Amino acid sequence: MEIKIGVQHTPREIVLESGQSAEEVEAEISKALTGNGKLLTLVDERGRKVIVPADRVAYVEIGEQAHRRVGFGAL
Repeated sequence: MEIKIGVQHTPREIVLESGQSAEEVEAEISKALTGNGKLLTLVDERGRKVIVPADRVAYVEIGEQAHRRVGFGAL
């Protein structure tokens, strides 16, 4: 699924593809923003970590679960 993170005072958003479910991503975001955690940490499909200071997160957009496309035809 595609996740977009807006960071304060930064003109571009962070975009990553994650294999986690929407509920898992939402739980990580809530934990970082409401708890004692000072960092929002997410892992993309390739295993790379994206770490954002929780106090700088402007917004997070969680997209739909991506379906894998197979073949060359347009559906």
